[in-house]
Amino acid sequence: MSEKSNALRMARYNSWQNNAMIGAANQLPAPERQRDFGTFFKSIEATFSHIFWADQIWLSRFGVVEPIKLGIPESTGLITDWDRFQTDRKALDQQLYDWVEGLDESWFAGELAWYSGAVGRDMVKPRAQVIGHIFNHQTHHRGQIHAMLSMAGVNSGITDLAMMEE
Repeated sequence: MSEKSNALRMARYNSWQNNAMIGAANQLPAPERQRDFGTFFKSIEATFSHIFWADQIWLSRFGVVEPIKLGIPESTGLITDWDRFQTDRKALDQQLYDWVEGLDESWFAGELAWYSGAVGRDMVKPRAQVIGHIFNHQTHHRGQIHAMLSMAGVNSGITDLAMMEE
């Protein structure tokens, strides 16, 4: 599978899982979505917010969206209106997919240079590796959301990549 084909598949997976997790979270009242479950970012909404923030950070490094001027500590507070978040998340998922779809296969062979606030230094990594990281990061934190939903008694459905309809 080519790098681009893999990235497109992961962009579809990202959208599918965001829709599933948000749909499951919609079964909960706001106080339950905002409850501290003892996970890394504490709540379902805060974890969704962090993923949304990180996707924008990475896409801004590729020049796809405007840079967001918040660091990791502030990344959990972007959701102030749940309905608006759902609309914005769908739009960002579509923007991510459309961007990957427009890339040439040769683009993946290049490198990305950026300053990482998380580690406090300049970084250079292969673009294909960074794209893989974006999707891995989303999956990692959605796993935490899945666990919180389970603790709240909500079934968020199948999460396996192999079960995604093509």
